[in-house]
Amino acid sequence: MTNVSKSLSSVVERHPLFVGLDPEYLELIAGCASNVRFSAGQQILREGESANHFYLVRYGRVSVEVFAPGRGRLTIQTLHTGDVLGWSWLVKPYRWHHDARAMELTRCLQFDGACIRAKSEEDPRLGYELMKRFAPLIARRLQRAELQLLDVYGDAV
Repeated sequence: MTNVSKSLSSVVERHPLFVGLDPEYLELIAGCASNVRFSAGQQILREGESANHFYLVRYGRVSVEVFAPGRGRLTIQTLHTGDVLGWSWLVKPYRWHHDARAMELTRCLQFDGACIRAKSEEDPRLGYELMKRFAPLIARRLQRAELQLLDVYGDAV
């Protein structure tokens, strides 16, 4: 294992999303990770595009956004250090449901969703563990979107 692989494994095993996961799975997941960096204002995700990654925010802030007719781009969530960005890599048709952009210099661990999906197909127990960990993230993101819609449309929703 290279120093970079050891470093990524260390970050993965300490992240709350993966705490308690079997060490064998931690190593598999870390093998699908790489460090990435985004400049302030840089687009990370674009709604409708292919979703083949997810991110652990290591430093910085990310705006998760939707477009509302007549209102423009609305921020439904701001992510910070330690947060997880992206769940669409896990659910067919693997397309982003939101936009996301770096609000400042942001460093993340980027995980190759296709790599993790393939490993989960080989070992469904891994897939189940990941689904249990991502389901609450999905639910929270949808709840925030609902609250934003109530704010935009009031009683019309």
